[in-house]
Amino acid sequence: MKKTIYLAAVMIAGNALNPSAQIPNIKKGIDKAIVTRTPATGLTEEEVGNGLKEALNNGIEKGVSQLSKADGYFKDTQIKLLMPDEAKQIEEKLRKVGQGQKVDDVILSMNRAAEDAANASKELFVTAIKNLTLKDVMNILHGSDDAATAYLSTNTRAQLVEKFKPIIKASLDKVGATRHWETMITAYNKIPLVQKINPDLVDYATNKAIDGLFIQIAKEELAIRKNPAARVSDLLKKVFG
Repeated sequence: MKKTIYLAAVMIAGNALNPSAQIPNIKKGIDKAIVTRTPATGLTEEEVGNGLKEALNNGIEKGVSQLSKADGYFKDTQIKLLMPDEAKQIEEKLRKVGQGQKVDDVILSMNRAAEDAANASKELFVTAIKNLTLKDVMNILHGSDDAATAYLSTNTRAQLVEKFKPIIKASLDKVGATRHWETMITAYNKIPLVQKINPDLVDYATNKAIDGLFIQIAKEELAIRKNPAARVSDLLKKVFG
């Protein structure tokens, strides 16, 4: 196998930076046929596997670290949590009647909750990477451009939702999002002739936070693929060089 092995060894490719295209299709490529080609000349299967795991771990470490900082979500326009689609009418109505600050408070609070929850993902991702078999490694290396993301999504998404939800709920309470949400919904529902509405804030924030997590990690992995300077160890240089 040629040195271009690195082209398929990252979490996602071109459409990784497009969250609306990426997340709904995150499982594409999972059912591709198994590729059984041998590793590149001079590399053992163990070295290739370790190189891929190191790349994924590096991406996760950097991605989670970035998202768990203050404004990790809030100031990243690509993954910032905004109002749920079903609540857009609430936002529009409240802004029109001069109560936009209530909406802004909810948006900021949701993003703070997502930032609080980000660290909870690390353990699940590390476990999934440790459990990569040689078959998984080869499928990722030779599979579609989003093969690693599909692997992580398949093996962690359900657990991430389960783990994030209580953290998101606690964080929403802590940073005042629940209170801001109730205040905003109450203000909206008092507007004459509007249809009463109350979307599930916790469920929405949980899933959007996880979507943003995958997108951020994808950006870090894309850097390893495209930028030689991002390959920070001899093993990564050898496998992805």
